[in-house]
Amino acid sequence: MISLKNISFKYQNDEDENNSLELNNINLNIKKGEVVLICGESGCGKTTVTRLLNGLIPHYYEGELSGDVSVCGLDIKNVLLEELSLKVGSVFQNPRTQFFNVNTTDELAFGCENAGMNPKEICKRVNDVISPLDLTDLLERSIFELSGGEKQRIACGSVAALLPEIIVMDEPSSNLDIASIAKLAKIIKQWKNAGKTIIIAEHRLHYLMDIASRVIYMVNGQIKNDFDVEEFKKIEGKKLNEMGLRQLTPKSFKCKHCNKCEQKIILKNFYKKYEQRCVLNIDRLEIPKGSVVAILGDNGAGKTTFVQNLCGLVKKPSGIMECNKKSISGNKRCKEFFMVMQDVNHQLFTDSVEEEIKLSFDKYDDCHAKKVLNSLNLQKFYKTHPMALSGGQKQRVAIACAVVSGREYLIFDEPTSGLDYRHMLEVSNILKELANEGKTILIVTHDPELVSNTCNHVCFLQKGKVKWMKEAIKCENWLKEYFNLCI
Repeated sequence: MISLKNISFKYQNDEDENNSLELNNINLNIKKGEVVLICGESGCGKTTVTRLLNGLIPHYYEGELSGDVSVCGLDIKNVLLEELSLKVGSVFQNPRTQFFNVNTTDELAFGCENAGMNPKEICKRVNDVISPLDLTDLLERSIFELSGGEKQRIACGSVAALLPEIIVMDEPSSNLDIASIAKLAKIIKQWKNAGKTIIIAEHRLHYLMDIASRVIYMVNGQIKNDFDVEEFKKIEGKKLNEMGLRQLTPKSFKCKHCNKCEQKIILKNFYKKYEQRCVLNIDRLEIPKGSVVAILGDNGAGKTTFVQNLCGLVKKPSGIMECNKKSISGNKRCKEFFMVMQDVNHQLFTDSVEEEIKLSFDKYDDCHAKKVLNSLNLQKFYKTHPMALSGGQKQRVAIACAVVSGREYLIFDEPTSGLDYRHMLEVSNILKELANEGKTILIVTHDPELVSNTCNHVCFLQKGKVKWMKEAIKCENWLKEYFNLCI
C-alpha cells in the first residue's frame, strides 16, 4: 500500500548548511488497513513524512529528495497531485487551511466537485458521510461560526466524501477540547472498521491507544523504533517522558498552591454579541495578580473571545479592568497585554527569528534575547525564517516574543498546541518564572499536563459565562475527571 525506501529530504528554504536533513534514510512499509501513529519530539520529521504520503512533497514543498516513495502503486515523483488526492485524503493540523467555502455543506461537497463528479454522485457521497460522522447539526452553517472541533469534523467529512483509500492526519487533536477528541476518535474508529489505511502524526497519544496498530517513533529525522501498539503501551510514563512523549494513561493532578497575593485584577461587564447571539457574558471576575490561571471550557465556550476582548483585540472591546487603583477600558488594554494567539501564523511578520524577537522588545537586549531562545531550545534557528519552522517551533517563537515584551499581563491561547512533552515543560517553567516575577498569566488550554505543571488557579467558562473560579489545588478531582473523558 505504502512504501518509503531510503528517503532523505531537506527543504529548499533551509539556508543553514549545518542543519541536519529533515529526513535521513527513512525506510517504512505500511499495509492496507493499518492505523499507524507517528510520534516524536517537535521537529523530528513527522509532518514531513505525511507530506511525502499525500504528495505535497515534492509537488508543493520543494527541496532535495532522494529515495523512492510509492503510494497505492503510484510513484509520487511522477504522479499528478490531483490524481493522488483521489487516493489519499488529508486532514491538516489547522483545518482552516484546507477550506475553500464559507458554507459548511458546500465544503463537504467541494472535493467531489473539484474532482469533476456528476451532481447525483456528489449528493450521494455527501449524504453518506453526514450520519456516520454526526454532521447534521453542522449543515448549512458559516465556517467562520464553527468551533475548532466543529471545523475538524467538517474537514474529516470533506475528506471522507472522496472515499480515499488512505487518510493522512497531521496533529488532528492539537486544538480540540476533550469532548471533541472523543468524537475524533470515534471518526477514526469508523474509518478503521471500513478498512481505510490511516496515518496520524500526533503528540496526544492516549486517545489512539485502542485504535492504532503500530507506533513509529522518530528522532532527528530518523525512525528510531517501530513498535507494535501493545508493546508501546507497556512503556512506563517516566520512560515516555524521557523520549519526549506525552502520557498514555489518565493524568494524576498534583497542582501547586497558588502564589499568595493581596492584589486582585477585577474585570467588570465583559459582554460580546455576534449576530445577536451572546457569546460572552461576564458581570465580574477577580483574578489574583501574579497568578497563572488556566481558562478551561469546551470548544465554543467563549474562551478565545474572552481573552481577545480582555486585551482589546476585538472590535469595540467591552468592560473595565481595575488594578492598582487604575481603570482601563477598551482598546487601551492593548498596551498592558501581550497575547500569543492560537494560530501563531497571524503574528509572525519578519524574515528571521532574530528580527521577530527584536520586534517585541521596547529596547533590544541581545543577551536577554539569546537567553530566552536558549531556554526554549530555539538558538539554532536564530537566522531562520519563522515560516520555515515546524508548527511547534513557531509556537515557541511566539512565546519567546511574549517573554521579552516586558508586558505586565500575558495571555497564551493554546501555547502548547503541537508541542511534545519536553518542550511543554520548557514552556511551563518559563511561565512559572514569569509569575514569580509578578507577571499575571492567563492560559487558554486543553492540555492537562500543562495545567497540572503550571497553573495555580482555574477559571471554567460555559456558554460565555464564568461557571466558577477556584484555586487549582481545590479542584484536583474535578480536573482529573474533566481531562479524562476521552480516555
